[in-house]
Amino acid sequence: MKKLLISAALLPAMMYAGNNAGTDPMDAYLMVYHKDQDHGLHMAVSRDGYTWTALNDDKPVIAGDTIAEQHGIRDPHIFRGPDGSFYLAMTDLHVFGRRDGIRDTEWERDGKKYGWGNNRGLVLMKSNDLINWTRTNLDFSKLPAQPDMDWSEVGCVWAPETVYDEQQGKLMVHFTTRQGVDKNMIYYAYVNDDFNALTSTPQLLAQAPDKAFNIIDSDIIRVGDTYHLFYVSHEKGATPKHASSANLTGPYTFDEHYQDGERQGHEAPNCWRRLGTDTYVVMFDNFRRNPMNFGFVETTDFVNYTPIGYFDDEGAPMKRTNFSEQKHGAVTYITADELSRLEKHWGK
Repeated sequence: MKKLLISAALLPAMMYAGNNAGTDPMDAYLMVYHKDQDHGLHMAVSRDGYTWTALNDDKPVIAGDTIAEQHGIRDPHIFRGPDGSFYLAMTDLHVFGRRDGIRDTEWERDGKKYGWGNNRGLVLMKSNDLINWTRTNLDFSKLPAQPDMDWSEVGCVWAPETVYDEQQGKLMVHFTTRQGVDKNMIYYAYVNDDFNALTSTPQLLAQAPDKAFNIIDSDIIRVGDTYHLFYVSHEKGATPKHASSANLTGPYTFDEHYQDGERQGHEAPNCWRRLGTDTYVVMFDNFRRNPMNFGFVETTDFVNYTPIGYFDDEGAPMKRTNFSEQKHGAVTYITADELSRLEKHWGK
């Protein structure tokens, strides 16, 4: 079996079942995503995990130009922490800045030197009620240089996800990054409880063998005693992959048999459990579909995966009521009271 190269440092365990903190039962689902049209944060809710309705009639619940240095966000991820708070991590990046009059150049920096979509930071936000948020902007280019990474020359900081390291008792953010136009890898760093500062130096979490190709969009979920890592490999086009380990720190064994049934390039895998069941969903973003859409597969054993189609496909169970062309989504769980509060605030 091939080995995916994982650093020897602690690999965080994402709380399975969305980290159901507290004593209140989880009754519904909350999805976050972004759209190329506005580069803002969008939310959708579902009572059954199959039919989803966007809040605020699919207008941004938080405008990207109010929170991001580049006046736009991408790749939002939401995590319910062990304290019951919600943690949002997002890429600080606007890929159509010139189109929208935000800058005169395609990218903020030289594309030949820093590559496609080059950016330098993340947006981190925390909330206790999903309506009022604190915010910080992290600029990784200001970090001290390390032997394996000169952060002043960071080429990108993309697709952050928050997890909780149970052994360390700390929140951790992992993300895609590279130096200049080098190959993309996955790094991680611990963050403080206020979710507004790093408390450790970023470290390598995963990279392709010999850095032969890009890997991006990491997603980690713990099920029982096994840790499942989903990510996107660019070895032969953009394709989500799976690896697993019995140990928190790895090594992780690459699953050569993982197939989600999609032949087009796709990305941004996000794994979540259907409440009250042993069924897990892997949701992904097919950016080559026209219009772009999310696809879904289900598994109960992380060996056999059953495709269940895309949003609104004929005969498929996954439905949208008032949104489309969503990108890079993530799902967590909410209580009935939290759902009611969100619907009341945004207008049901």
